[in-house]
Amino acid sequence: MKHLLVLRHAKSSWDDPKLEDFDRPLAPRGLKTAPLMGRELSRRGWLPDLALVSPALRTRDTWRLVAQELPKHVPAEFAEELYEAAPAAILARVRQAKAKSLIVIGHNPGLQNFALRLAGAGSDADVFKKIEAKFPTAALVRFTVKDDWANLDFGDARLTHCVRPKDLG
Repeated sequence: MKHLLVLRHAKSSWDDPKLEDFDRPLAPRGLKTAPLMGRELSRRGWLPDLALVSPALRTRDTWRLVAQELPKHVPAEFAEELYEAAPAAILARVRQAKAKSLIVIGHNPGLQNFALRLAGAGSDADVFKKIEAKFPTAALVRFTVKDDWANLDFGDARLTHCVRPKDLG
């Protein structure tokens, strides 16, 4: 059984209107919630073997703060194709992964739509409704996958959990 974690980047700052979207840093709230989500991953034992991360500053910083809270080093691949990616692009990148447990860190609306489309038979209906209603910054969803990543398609994964920062406070 493989595990897929999908994490939306933590809250980013809009304080500097001259910055390109790609270069926006985390806001103070994001600097607090990213480590919180890392601690929650550790507490639950949801430890990825590989991180696929959009190369935008806010996603790299989210991963750095999450990773600092994990009990083991997790290698990261910063994948250009994940920056503001559509669900199909995210799926294509996941299919290339060589890990048993994987975390993908990216952006909405693509990440939310990816999670909703990936959920298949056996998924938790209440969790699905929660994600459908809102997938806020630093929200995390967890899937189980029976087959290899290379064979993964929309509707093939079982959605089991959604954890939002507000659920932890």
